[in-house]
Amino acid sequence: MQNTALDRLRTWLTADNPYLAIGTAIGVAVTAGILVGALFGSLGPVLALGAVGVLVVGMLMLRSTDWGLFALIGLICLLPYGAMPIEVGFRPTFIDAVLLTLFGVWFVRLVTRTDRTFETSALGIPIFAFLLWALITFIAGLSNSPMNVTVLRRFAEVLLAVSLFFMIVNQVRSIQSLKQITAIIILAGGLVGFLGVVFYVLPGPLTVRILSRLAVFNYPSGPGILRFVEDDPSQPMRAIATSIDPNALGGLLVVVTAIAMVQLFADRPVLPRRLLAPLAGLMGLSLVLTFSRGSMLGLAAALMLVGALRYRKLLLLIALAGIMLLLLPQTQVYAVRFFEGIRGEDLATQMRFGEYKDALILISRYPVLGVGFSGTPDIDLYLGVSMLYLLIAEQMGLVGLLIFLIIVGTYFVVTYRAWRQTPRGHVLEGLLLAYQAALAGALVGGIFDHFFFNINFVHLVALFWLVMGLGIAATRLTCKFGLVQADPN
Repeated sequence: MQNTALDRLRTWLTADNPYLAIGTAIGVAVTAGILVGALFGSLGPVLALGAVGVLVVGMLMLRSTDWGLFALIGLICLLPYGAMPIEVGFRPTFIDAVLLTLFGVWFVRLVTRTDRTFETSALGIPIFAFLLWALITFIAGLSNSPMNVTVLRRFAEVLLAVSLFFMIVNQVRSIQSLKQITAIIILAGGLVGFLGVVFYVLPGPLTVRILSRLAVFNYPSGPGILRFVEDDPSQPMRAIATSIDPNALGGLLVVVTAIAMVQLFADRPVLPRRLLAPLAGLMGLSLVLTFSRGSMLGLAAALMLVGALRYRKLLLLIALAGIMLLLLPQTQVYAVRFFEGIRGEDLATQMRFGEYKDALILISRYPVLGVGFSGTPDIDLYLGVSMLYLLIAEQMGLVGLLIFLIIVGTYFVVTYRAWRQTPRGHVLEGLLLAYQAALAGALVGGIFDHFFFNINFVHLVALFWLVMGLGIAATRLTCKFGLVQADPN
């Protein structure tokens, strides 16, 4: 019936009778105008445009998981905490909706046998074990504090974010798809860098006024949006873009900047170098303006790794950046903060040392299962520490931390072997190095921050496992670490 109606409408619009064709076109235009007017009149222009955009993206996502991944990357970078203006006991986020749609489409493809295989890779068993252990520790930890909808929802989001690895490995099956996704990551990262710099240089009241418009998507509003070093308005302001938390923005920028920088030096980059250079520059500048020292160290370590393996010019770039940081008058505040952190003299570093001490006490009391994700059983302890590895050990015990270390260790072994077998100058060489650098930067940054396995920052958890999935997808395209696909494009 639907096809018949569409065919009839198409026939009328192209009819030889001009009155029929014009009348039909006017009828379609009037109907569309009424619908659009009703939409804008009931929701307002911002929400109406958002609804139209969501509808279009949703239709594209139902056709291909690639579009879903593009949407997910855009949300992770540009609207990580955005929630729908509807209540279903809670306000679901846009990332929730995209993740559920992605897994729904993939499930339908598996059930209908459009996809006939389910690849797990060398990381499959340890990641399954990690997910199972997370579930066990979550259930065991419910005795520590009463479960609430927020904790349950965020834990489910973390499980989906980790499971994203399997979808990437199974759905990204061509070099072209890999290149497109990598290009989207760089473009979205460049836009984040641009926003970080713009909101930093704009007058504070104007930045507050612009970002407060996001309150309709459950973002905070008011002067408290702006962040300063040590939360002291007399200290330098910190870049936030739309990530609100400057350290969370730093964690995001470590990953996307590492990918962009490696691609800038790659023999066959996914984007033209004349575009990569300013995008990487914006990301790097925004990262510096976050004053996130751990993230800066993470990026430096990632680029040093790639420089030692392949692109020696990166080592010169790091050295030049370090000299500029030390000598330029404009960067002296940053240099002073950096050395204060190394010596443990500033308040933020001293608070971190206190968190580390308390975390080790908690882990020593609950070494196997940890305390779960909802709270602690002891009133003299708290759940939370600014270190990825201690946080995992707090929540999932030393067993969970061991499984995590096995996963990341296996990842680097597998991707390194694939890279060694990839011919020099092949597009996969630069992609494999980019994904290795991104994960290395996140892991080094994780020594000083906790975002990549924190239920309150699901977008960064998703980004971590998405990049890991892309790295393993790239290794599959090297044909079992030996023969790269004949098409180098």
